[in-house]
Amino acid sequence: MPPAKLGGSQAIEQRKRKSNPTEAKSEPYPQKTISELFATSKQGVKNLEPDNLPGTSPSKRPKHNHSAVETDSSSAPMQALRAEDMFNFSSPKSRQAAETIDLTVSPNSSPVRNKSNGIRPTNISPHTGPKKLVVRNLKTALKADPDEYYNTVWKRLEASLLAIFADEKLPYSNEELYRGVEIVCRQGKAAGLYEKLKNTCSWNVLHNMKEPLIQISGNDTAVIVLQSVVRSWSRWNKQLETLRSIFFYLDRSYLLHSASLPSIDDMGVNEFRTNIFMPQQLQSKILQGACDLVSADRSGDEPARNNILYRDAIKMFHSLPVYTKFFEPKLMSESEQYYLSWAERTVSETELAGYVESCVKLIDQEISRCDMFGLDQTTKKALEQYLEDILVDQRQTRLLVVDDVGDLLAKDKPDTMSQLYSLLQRRSLGEKLRPAFEAFIVKQGSEIVFDEEREQEMVIRLLGFKKKLDLILEQSFRWHEGLGHTLREAFETFINKTKRSNMTWGTDNPKPGEMIAKYVDMVLKGGSKAIRTSGVGTEEAPKAPDNEFQEGESEDEDIEISKQLDQVLDLFRFVHGKAVFEAFYKRDLARRLLLGRSASSDAEKSMLTRLKSECGAGFTHNLEQMFKDIEMAREEISSYKSMLEERQTRTTFDLSVNVLSSSAWPSYPDVTVNVPEEILQATGSFDKHYKMKHSGRKLEWKHALAHCQLKAMFPKGSKEIVVSCFQAVIMTAFNKNESMSYPDLKAFSGLDDTELKRTLQSLACAKYRVLNKEPRGKDVNDTDTFAVNLNFTHPRYRIKINQIQAKETKQENQQTHERVAADRNYETQAAIVRIMKSRKTITHAELVSEVISATKTRGVLDPADIKKNIEKLIDKDYMERDEEGRNIYNYVA
Repeated sequence: MPPAKLGGSQAIEQRKRKSNPTEAKSEPYPQKTISELFATSKQGVKNLEPDNLPGTSPSKRPKHNHSAVETDSSSAPMQALRAEDMFNFSSPKSRQAAETIDLTVSPNSSPVRNKSNGIRPTNISPHTGPKKLVVRNLKTALKADPDEYYNTVWKRLEASLLAIFADEKLPYSNEELYRGVEIVCRQGKAAGLYEKLKNTCSWNVLHNMKEPLIQISGNDTAVIVLQSVVRSWSRWNKQLETLRSIFFYLDRSYLLHSASLPSIDDMGVNEFRTNIFMPQQLQSKILQGACDLVSADRSGDEPARNNILYRDAIKMFHSLPVYTKFFEPKLMSESEQYYLSWAERTVSETELAGYVESCVKLIDQEISRCDMFGLDQTTKKALEQYLEDILVDQRQTRLLVVDDVGDLLAKDKPDTMSQLYSLLQRRSLGEKLRPAFEAFIVKQGSEIVFDEEREQEMVIRLLGFKKKLDLILEQSFRWHEGLGHTLREAFETFINKTKRSNMTWGTDNPKPGEMIAKYVDMVLKGGSKAIRTSGVGTEEAPKAPDNEFQEGESEDEDIEISKQLDQVLDLFRFVHGKAVFEAFYKRDLARRLLLGRSASSDAEKSMLTRLKSECGAGFTHNLEQMFKDIEMAREEISSYKSMLEERQTRTTFDLSVNVLSSSAWPSYPDVTVNVPEEILQATGSFDKHYKMKHSGRKLEWKHALAHCQLKAMFPKGSKEIVVSCFQAVIMTAFNKNESMSYPDLKAFSGLDDTELKRTLQSLACAKYRVLNKEPRGKDVNDTDTFAVNLNFTHPRYRIKINQIQAKETKQENQQTHERVAADRNYETQAAIVRIMKSRKTITHAELVSEVISATKTRGVLDPADIKKNIEKLIDKDYMERDEEGRNIYNYVA
């Protein structure tokens, strides 16, 4: 709509386009009002002449009524338009002249459609465009007073605020209130409106919230006060949401751009914090109530617990915000006092295991409480620091008691031990477990090593003990490097302890070396069956189906033996004095090789390879020579049999001889025995053949190591019996005699009483009783009489009688220990001579130190033994004492 002008009277100026330039000043239409133009009146329609109709409407195409045009004599004649005027338009200035229309006169007629063609007349000419209308004497509404409007709006807002604070229905709609706030802000009165809003909120907090809470704090407990404050805070938050929706325009348009004024939310939080939390009477109760909830949760007081209230309180402290400045210090102080009293009470009432378990439980509860109720990470870390300081740092002496830690390890409680280690590691104190761990290992290991009653189980128990320690190191100590070193050092300490006792026949040789060699002998002789019988080693493999090949079973057995040898070798590495192991291993290896009792040749070679890798080629030189002698013996006996075939010499039995190097094999005593004449002839023939091939060599026959296969014909069936040489000599005595006394057998065999009784016991008192003894009994006496057991029978054709004489005797054991001790003295003396030869002059302390260092690979020497060997060398004139100083030695060239 064109702009209106105010004047004495309202008028509209309308310009009309002139149809002809020559008639610019003529008025084709009489002056009419707007009411006349738009009113509908039948009278006006009848009086409206067709020649007074304006041009056709530009928006509609006129309908032509040819009959009306032809008959109407009053219609204006159509004038011809010149060609130069077809595109000639009037200028804007020519259109400034307007026709004034009086709008105050009542309408006489209204525009109607022409009766002849139905076209509504219009004042807009298609050639001159729309005319400008000017309204004169227009009456405008008077402007309202802004202050009066502001007061009106505030009265509505104030009534609404009181309704909000009273949790009542709003007297006005949210839209009406929002519009009122917007208009007031647009009028520039936002500052005053905010001030009134703030004062009203402050009044509400003081009168509707603070006064009831003050009254509650004087009568109820801290938890009730905290609950009331949290409820008021929740109610206040809901009220602030409604306030924010009403005063949103004020918040976004005025407060958002103000650097000094807070938002409506911040203003509400500040009012609550200042008037509710900050007063000391309420603040102390609020903080104490939160701490009381924590105390109830710690003590397990179910009626006093209120997890929901505590969680809401923590959220309130974060929102105010007063958590870091007020609540956290209070909680830290209360927690510290609780931890101190708890630790003192628990330490006095429980043992180490109970204290450790209680500490772990308390720490887990405290940390989970922090996570559950949304406490800050700073609070969580601070509580952890308090717990570690009070429960671990200040209680180190309690946690590291050697005997108590040893009891935990001995009782096989890996979980408790793991908890103890975790507690100490919180302050990097796990390293301090080393003394207790070492003391436990040395104590338990020494008991195993020096237990004479269970001597034969030493290696089995040591393997189990080592496995247990490895599990503790893995599961409890998490492969701590320092504790791992402690395990190895402690194991090395007790396993090399020496003690002159009956176990070592008065020598200071370490016993584990001997027992490890015997255990390896058992494994290599018995194979996987012996391992399972011992109760240690690898896990029992599942039994293979009957249709599987024996080669697969053999491979499984080799793998099992190999794993067991690896475990034994771990113990062997801790042994310093390997001379004892070497002596016993060599003796047992010789017996296995000579008697053919090895379960697996591959296992024998594998063990030899392990020893060579562990101790060097010098250690296994003699052992390798033993295997070479067995191979050479096969070649020698094959050559001897070929010679017999060439000479077409027949023998009544098959002879097999092993030629051994005396330097590589253990020394065996010569036992007198009356060998049958056939055996003597066969051995004499082989001796002659061997000396022809190897001149300058001498053979010594060791019949005590021989074994035979005899064919025996009993009334209930023939048998093939595998026996030792001594057993064979005794059994051949019954070829001509049905019964013989003990003196007769002694004279026939030529054996001494010890060997004869042991041999007769194996034939008449053992599992296979091929002889009968009178009187019956397990022991053999000089008055006993022996005869062939004619009722002997067995389902197997081939029988192997236990060779009691092949078993180790106490005398052999003693001789081995004494020989090792003697060799040890020779090694010590040789080391002393080498050192004196290089130094010429040396003090006693320096000589002892260097001797220990030179011989440590073969075991640690006792200084007293070194001194004895020094005296022996002085007596042999290898060295002498200096004349000026008794503690100085000089080398004698």
